[in-house]
Amino acid sequence: MGERGGQLRAGYGAGPRHLLVLLACFTVTGWVVLRLAGEATAGRMLLWFVGAVIAHDLVLFPVYATVDRALRRVFRVGARATGVGRPSALNHVRVPALAAGLLFLVFLPGILGLGGQTRLAATGHEPHPYLGRWLAVSGLMFLLSAVGYALRRLRRPHR
Repeated sequence: MGERGGQLRAGYGAGPRHLLVLLACFTVTGWVVLRLAGEATAGRMLLWFVGAVIAHDLVLFPVYATVDRALRRVFRVGARATGVGRPSALNHVRVPALAAGLLFLVFLPGILGLGGQTRLAATGHEPHPYLGRWLAVSGLMFLLSAVGYALRRLRRPHR
């Protein structure tokens, strides 16, 4: 690719693969927009999407950024005390917390006990006890993460 690749990188800011992936993403996005344009509920979908973006950017992002900053302070103090070379527990808290949060958002109406009649009308099935199941799955994810952290600490040679 040589000189043209360098010119592309200088003008565009990234390599040709990045440009191809970005064009593919725009193509898929355009296809989705065209599919939704004829939908009767497209306005409601757009409203929900905009609401979700606003709720995330104005409410959720500051909350989990603040929690993450506090966790970093807590684990940085712990890392100084335990020394260099030991695995950090920070990601062993972040990953299950993120997964539990995403599950909560996806199954929010069921976890809070809302929409039981809508679910019954749509599926013919009674709503399930989502709160207990969400708590059990979240607890299991944190437990597995803690076991993984403990195994990493045990495998690490002590200095």
